[in-house]
Amino acid sequence: MIKRVFLIVLDSLGVGELPDAYKFHDEGGIENPTGVYARLSEKSAGKDTTVGHWEIAGLVSENPLPTFPDGFPKEVIDEFEKQTGRKTLCNKPYSGTEVIKDFGKEHVDTGALIVYTSADSVFQIAAHEDVVPVKELYRYCEIARKILTGKYGVGRVIARPFVGTYPD
Repeated sequence: MIKRVFLIVLDSLGVGELPDAYKFHDEGGIENPTGVYARLSEKSAGKDTTVGHWEIAGLVSENPLPTFPDGFPKEVIDEFEKQTGRKTLCNKPYSGTEVIKDFGKEHVDTGALIVYTSADSVFQIAAHEDVVPVKELYRYCEIARKILTGKYGVGRVIARPFVGTYPD
């Protein structure tokens, strides 16, 4: 009897929107794909990738993880700045590559951390490796994780280290 399963999850491939896509601004998945595919509709509330992973493991979440379409509340940012000792830039939903193009130079010039989110329940911190070493960036993520609990309990805190010059 086989007692092992290898499960490969490929998120966000756009193989077709689900009926609740409009709630998360995810309309417009692939209409006529070629090949074989399947899609699952979760029972859990919410959109975040983490919720789908929990459900695969057997946990159905009745409450969606919080999202921040207007950026994080002032009290979250104030506490994060206090605990890290650094100012922040951006604080709104953004693409990871675009936020670096738009705020990378200011970050390098000032040392302020680029904090942003997306349509998912995430708190992302981008920093140039010459300004903030990766180990320090991870420490900032740990600080954010401790702050982001209760009603602000995001699904993920993500470090986005980067290198290079801007806006290239």
